[in-house]
Amino acid sequence: MTGGKKIPHFYWRRLCQIFCFVLFSFLFIKTDYSGADEIAYAVNLLFRIDPLLAATASLAARTFITLMLPALFTLLFTFVLGRFFCGWVCPLGALLDGGHRLVPPVGGKDGVYRNTKYYLLAFLLVAAWFGLPAAGYLDPFSILVRGLTLAVYPAFNALNTTFFTFTYQHGPDWLNSMTEPVYAFLKYTILPFDQKYYDLALLSLFILISVILLERVERRFFCRNLCPLGAMLAVTARFSLLRGIGGSKCGKCRNCREVCRMGAIDEERKISRSDCNLCLDCVAVCPGRKISFAFAGRSEARTPFNLSRRALVSAIGAGVILPFFLKGRSMAVNPDPFLIRPPGALPEDEFLGRCVRCGECMKVCIGNGLQPTFFEAGIEGLFSPKLRGRTGYCEFNCTLCGQVCPTGAIRKLALQEKQRTRIGHAWFDKNRCLPYASGIPCIVCEEHCPTPEKAIKFREAVVLDDNGTEVVLKQPYLVDSLCIGCGICETKCPLPGASAVRVTSAGESRDPDSIIPTTGGTGYLGG
Repeated sequence: MTGGKKIPHFYWRRLCQIFCFVLFSFLFIKTDYSGADEIAYAVNLLFRIDPLLAATASLAARTFITLMLPALFTLLFTFVLGRFFCGWVCPLGALLDGGHRLVPPVGGKDGVYRNTKYYLLAFLLVAAWFGLPAAGYLDPFSILVRGLTLAVYPAFNALNTTFFTFTYQHGPDWLNSMTEPVYAFLKYTILPFDQKYYDLALLSLFILISVILLERVERRFFCRNLCPLGAMLAVTARFSLLRGIGGSKCGKCRNCREVCRMGAIDEERKISRSDCNLCLDCVAVCPGRKISFAFAGRSEARTPFNLSRRALVSAIGAGVILPFFLKGRSMAVNPDPFLIRPPGALPEDEFLGRCVRCGECMKVCIGNGLQPTFFEAGIEGLFSPKLRGRTGYCEFNCTLCGQVCPTGAIRKLALQEKQRTRIGHAWFDKNRCLPYASGIPCIVCEEHCPTPEKAIKFREAVVLDDNGTEVVLKQPYLVDSLCIGCGICETKCPLPGASAVRVTSAGESRDPDSIIPTTGGTGYLGG
């Protein structure tokens, strides 16, 4: 029996890349409300197999985060197969490879920035231990998901909605008979449950596009030079059992060097285990079939790192020193009162240490209330989630954000526990509230208050309206013990611009020092 023609190895790599990217896209789309308070899929799986995020979050938390246990398998497979993750699994790597023809490199000096990723890795690990969590800013999954969540996906939905609305309103019946089923199919499959709006959308898009445009400098520039996850895998891959065997006696041919997307093959056609991402393109283009991959013995010499001792010490020193500058800011004692974290969020320092800025909680938020912070939580809190009541609110019957958080920065809460969890407290601005300021009846905030026993109640009062006429109306007031800070009163307030009711972080459950003063039943503060 004779075998047929073998499928080239790199085809298997491409198929795996396509499969992983489709899986990533599927999980990304499923990170959304689907009509039930339950996420049926492990939508945060890719974050949980990320050893960089596992290491930095665990260092910051000073304990191993069991949710990130799958990341150990990534390192284990890397020890066996080398840096295969970057070439076969990583969705950002697949995106860069897929867009390579659209953004071809213009050429440059190879290897100039190659060690940068190791310095970044050292800085991130040390800084995480000393209290500056920054891995989410450079982690490839975080960059990709954040860019898609905050910018690309909402724009994609807006584009489709605009197009199909236009055809519905202005197109002839025969056109609608074709477009409406298509729109219904898209809504059922890939479009989000609702149109979302996000702060920092353009900044997130800019970062993602910058990573893609760096391909103009050098193919896989981000993976070769900047990716700290790639650096961690490269360090592990130095000890991998599988290695590429180059051809040192293959004449003037440079096909393997030219096709290598990672620049892993030197002039002597030796293949660096740290840089090779096992794409197998070199095997396909080698005319003499002198390149192969095999499990090597322990005596195999490894390519030296050639790291600058001064740069490495500087990176570690920065990781040690910078966190202490954060402790001297005024926000260390006076946090931003409008920094309202999601229900289930850990105490602030631990929350920031574990949060990987992935945007999963913001994407799944039904009320569109979770928004990325800019500098409200300091430079270390950039892109972490906060509730922005004027944009959206925390749905009373929702626990989805805790279900999708890959590191446990937001604890998974049972519904009853979540409904008792205070994330803040509402306050009325009587200079803006219509019944107080203008004598105009308004009960919108009370109508939307979701707590079983309304946290917003009314007192009847006789006031003068704008015409000087006495009117009897209801003026809202808040029962402190019942408010959970969900923000729906701020969202629904009918005033244009700033709301007459604002939610602050006062009274949040996670901070024992954030207690709202009471009269203690005596009529006097603290009595």
